[in-house]
Amino acid sequence: MGLMERMRKEWFMFGIVLAIAGAKLEPSVGVNGGPLKPEITVTYIAVAIIFFNSGLSLKTEELTSALMHIKLHLFIQIFTLAFFPATIWLFLQLLSITPINEWLLKGLQTVGCMPPPVSSAVILTKAVGGNEAAAIFNSAFGSFLGIVITPLLLLLFLGSSSSVPFRSIFSQLFMTVVVPLIIGQIVRRYIKEWLERRKPPFGTVSSSVLLMIIYTTFCDTFSNPNIDLDKFSLIVIVFIIFSIQLSFMLLTFIFSTRNNSGFTPADTVAIIFCSTHKSLTLGIPMLKIVFAGHEHLSLISVPLLIYHPAQILLGSVLVPTIKSWMVSRQKGVKLTRPPV
Repeated sequence: MGLMERMRKEWFMFGIVLAIAGAKLEPSVGVNGGPLKPEITVTYIAVAIIFFNSGLSLKTEELTSALMHIKLHLFIQIFTLAFFPATIWLFLQLLSITPINEWLLKGLQTVGCMPPPVSSAVILTKAVGGNEAAAIFNSAFGSFLGIVITPLLLLLFLGSSSSVPFRSIFSQLFMTVVVPLIIGQIVRRYIKEWLERRKPPFGTVSSSVLLMIIYTTFCDTFSNPNIDLDKFSLIVIVFIIFSIQLSFMLLTFIFSTRNNSGFTPADTVAIIFCSTHKSLTLGIPMLKIVFAGHEHLSLISVPLLIYHPAQILLGSVLVPTIKSWMVSRQKGVKLTRPPV
């Protein structure tokens, strides 16, 4: 394989490196309130583009059949909003005897309580070629569930209660997720033949939007003065976060690939990303509401600020590995299927 061909295939990995390097060099460009205005361009426009793009590229029958896959939805939502926070709580009982900053540990618990994000899990599932329709449904449905369940989980595990503006969060999700998806599906009906003939680069569009999300997320992370913690706690928390993500990805992989699971390899890809990703877009506003006026709010927010870029980075790095596994499994299934 020539150098140009390799670069063409690995452009996304180069893009990630450039996005992080650019964010480190000049974080003020992509920070909230900066020239790029990510609070509008990412929170609203980028997310809307992702779901319009998905609505345009997805066959309506695939989306409809995904909605009927109840077992898959139950698995993802129970793992994300019940198993994940409960396991983190048990893990933190062990970590509480260590010298790690107690408010960082509380921050880890808040990460466990967060709903799935509405963008990264969908894009990574699409990049691998997994069940994108299931990823879209569970990301959107999980976010809507999280509006109600996340504050209750924070109350249960941390004893913090506050009134959450359900209506404004719900309307934002509806306008950036549901509406663009429906518009994409409607437009698809009129240009279906052209789409199937020309095959536009939907994956490249989604990956480019993800690079913008990565860049602005790291700008926020690098420009946050509250991340100036003692190096020991910070290094340990980063290590713990990557360990949690890898462990949970492995766990969901093992559970969803058992012989009697009833999930296809494409379903497994959606499960891996949707079950282990957590939302920063919903998470930070929720923490600011639930812990309003709390003197340690900045420390509590740090694990989520690290978890979000870490999940995108780890997921992006694992895309080629997961893709080759899925392709080989699908070939294996076709070979072992008896002839009709």
